[in-house]
Amino acid sequence: MNRRNFLKIGGCTGMGYLTLYNSAINLKAIGSAALDNSESTDDYKAMVCILLAGGNDAYNMLVPMDPSAYKAYADSRSNMALPTRNLIALDPSLTGGIPYGLHPAMPELEDLVSSGECVFINNVGTLVAPINKSKYLNGSPRDIPIGLFSHSDQEQQWQTGIPTDRVKTGWGGRVADLIKDMNSSQKLSMSLSLSGTNLFQQGLETVPYSLNTNNGAELFGVFNRGVNEWDSRSRAIDSLLYDNYYDAFKQTYIDEIRKSHEGAEVFQDAFSRREYFSTNFENNELSSRLKMVANTIAARKFLGVKRQVFFVSMGGFDHHDYLLDYHSRDLGMVSRAIGSFYAAIKELKLEKQVTTFTISEFARTLTSNGDGSDHAWGGTSMVIGGSLNGKKMYGKYPNLKLNDDLDIGNGVFIPTTSTDEYFAELALWFGVSKNELPTIFPGIKNFYSLSNTNLPLGFMKM
Repeated sequence: MNRRNFLKIGGCTGMGYLTLYNSAINLKAIGSAALDNSESTDDYKAMVCILLAGGNDAYNMLVPMDPSAYKAYADSRSNMALPTRNLIALDPSLTGGIPYGLHPAMPELEDLVSSGECVFINNVGTLVAPINKSKYLNGSPRDIPIGLFSHSDQEQQWQTGIPTDRVKTGWGGRVADLIKDMNSSQKLSMSLSLSGTNLFQQGLETVPYSLNTNNGAELFGVFNRGVNEWDSRSRAIDSLLYDNYYDAFKQTYIDEIRKSHEGAEVFQDAFSRREYFSTNFENNELSSRLKMVANTIAARKFLGVKRQVFFVSMGGFDHHDYLLDYHSRDLGMVSRAIGSFYAAIKELKLEKQVTTFTISEFARTLTSNGDGSDHAWGGTSMVIGGSLNGKKMYGKYPNLKLNDDLDIGNGVFIPTTSTDEYFAELALWFGVSKNELPTIFPGIKNFYSLSNTNLPLGFMKM
């Protein structure tokens, strides 16, 4: 029985990251540092992280349309280039006066960009410190993120915010550790996942709680504490859950299951009383997951929460083959799912209190491998919400000419915006104090001074 099989056999909806790191044996106390304004603030905020797993081909998602810039793009991409006639032309007033085109499968995102409710973070990626082409080619390994171009390492680093080491906690989990006392009810985790266990939401004290897309959380057996109707299975499970165990590991394990069950009871009660919205969602995995996120947010008052962190993933972006067809299919699903989700959030009148953002382990090479593209580095992410400084571009969109100053080969661009800056601004909006940023993002000092009165990038309204 290895650890992986043990977790699979012992796993159930709601248990989240039930690992030794979360047990009472190994739990490290970091102090539950409630925010200075946690007592006086009664606002609700949610962050919704969408992982486009596999490496989104960012430079076919957002394409320069200035004639000279488009020529560089088309020459570099060759048979992977999208014709200008197919692109959704964005008003240059929305993109710093420079014309760009959105992938034709994303009209819903165009509407949000036009209204200032979606912005792009350009050439963003994992960085240890600012680095140029010469230093990259001649520098030491410690100046470069570990496992660069590796799916597992880069996906991990986008979730942990730490490119120098393989760590056990994610930046969403560390944020939740710091501000969890803002939620009056502690029976359900601040971190809620619609995509199972993940590193992004794992904290030292915070364990992500997994929801499904049907009824959110499932109870064990027929538990109803309001009546005296218990089937034999329920009584047996209840005996196991509420017994005391001499073995520390057994007790910790059963405590986690009991907390999971109690959290499911709280969730189901709140979910049954939630606000309702009329927005329709497609019947696919991403849309279904975002629909459950919206329904969970609609139950926030009955859950007794002021802060929630959601994680949703969509796989399939590793387009080494059939790029043009598969990428169009996948970006279409992303656009429609985000469009529906944002419409539901607006129905709930929470658009200024919910911020959705995308992550992906890396962009793709500009050069074609024949029918697709390969692993690259810096790319473009999206942020959606009503608290944005919209109708602007953030981060420097690179010159897509091969062998340019940032190109380290095959159209792989060194990022000019760090994930530290991107994530730190989201954390500040969420309520983390500036002085706590180094606790969550140890490398932020390499990109942003805490004495700076401006935000790291400026895309959020505080």
